[in-house]
Amino acid sequence: MIVVLGGGPAGRIAAMHLAHAGKEVLLAEQGVIGGQCLNSGCMVVCALNDAARVVRNARDLERLGIIDRSPEVNFPALIGEMQRIQRKIAGILDSETRSSGVEIQYGKDAALHGNEVRLGGEVLRPDAIIAATGSSPAIPNIPGLSKEGVYNPRTLAQMDRLPENMVILGGGVMAAEFAYIFSSFGCDVTLLARSDVLKVLDEKQRAVALKDLEGITIHSGTSLLTINGDRHLDSVSVRTPDASQTEITCDALFIATGLSPRSENLHGIAKGPGGEVLVDSHMETSIKGVYAAGDVTGPPYLTPVARHEGITAAENILGRVTTMDYRFFPQSVNLASEHAFCNPSPDEGMVSVSLPGPAGPGTFWKVPFNATGLSKVSVHPETGLLQGISTSGPGAGMIASYIAFLMQKGYTTDDFASFLEVHPETDGVHGLLNYLSVYLKRKNSP
Repeated sequence: MIVVLGGGPAGRIAAMHLAHAGKEVLLAEQGVIGGQCLNSGCMVVCALNDAARVVRNARDLERLGIIDRSPEVNFPALIGEMQRIQRKIAGILDSETRSSGVEIQYGKDAALHGNEVRLGGEVLRPDAIIAATGSSPAIPNIPGLSKEGVYNPRTLAQMDRLPENMVILGGGVMAAEFAYIFSSFGCDVTLLARSDVLKVLDEKQRAVALKDLEGITIHSGTSLLTINGDRHLDSVSVRTPDASQTEITCDALFIATGLSPRSENLHGIAKGPGGEVLVDSHMETSIKGVYAAGDVTGPPYLTPVARHEGITAAENILGRVTTMDYRFFPQSVNLASEHAFCNPSPDEGMVSVSLPGPAGPGTFWKVPFNATGLSKVSVHPETGLLQGISTSGPGAGMIASYIAFLMQKGYTTDDFASFLEVHPETDGVHGLLNYLSVYLKRKNSP
């Protein structure tokens, strides 16, 4: 028997992979299947962002005089419907997992002790183990965290109304996405970042993404000191870049400072300084036969990465030697548009070209606001090998996914010389690659 701890993307996919190979698999999930992605991460952002974009797009049309008024969000109804759909998805995931032959046990305390699993008082000694216990919101140690009005992605559903003045702590993808959402809903949002906001993006794409955050007050180089108020917060005290202190009035604080591995119940295996389980390229831990996958192994905290890690662990358990390759995983920031990228190679020495994103479905009415997005590619100057992509627009995530795959397979600009796209669309990447094919041939010809 093989025991998998955790029913998120890494654990669930690994369990199904093993079951399809004929193995007896027990999946232990303490909470709800689907993990961080379904319950407090990707799907939550999707649900809220869909509503936020409707409001923002309607507001743009109202500004242009095309519609009379823009809608408002019924926030309690939004949260209620989101949770109903999450439960439906969880039911589908449960059924899919069980139909593959995986036994699921919910709600039991589970702990790893070396090569043993203690599950609800029972001691199991399986043939192999995969620890995929996921992550939790990273919560800084700040006085006043227990006050009412303090939220994080796990407790968002407890928010029974939209705040008037919200402070969001964080400067990464999560913080930016929630800042865009709540600003679109009509909240006065202040974003507190210890360094620069969205520094994961390259300079050009970051400038485009920051346009989606217009109207949000951003304080870079700022740290949160205390959360003030009696039972309910009424302000926060912060330290500014010049080392002075100031107070910001607010009726809600949303903590979006990233994730931390949930490894507190994993004993006897090597861990890093942040609690992340240390694994080799086969996803095996310091104990033979014990593997780990997904967020519990630390950054980059991406669902597709977690799935690949789970499959890699499962393949090695099956005796098929497989290694992880982290070079070509696309990522995305979802604001008014998707801002997707995959840049495994630095720009230095590469040929990089960029253009504003073309007008098309989802961007036509953005032209008056100069907000159609961005298309940027980087290629090797001699071989034309694809080396990087940054794309912002309605279909950016899908575009970056396929281009990242083609980068992995060693495609060059020449492979796009006769590429024909569907029209109209908002993808300027293929046009840039077509252009670079001609440019490099002229440049490198004798």
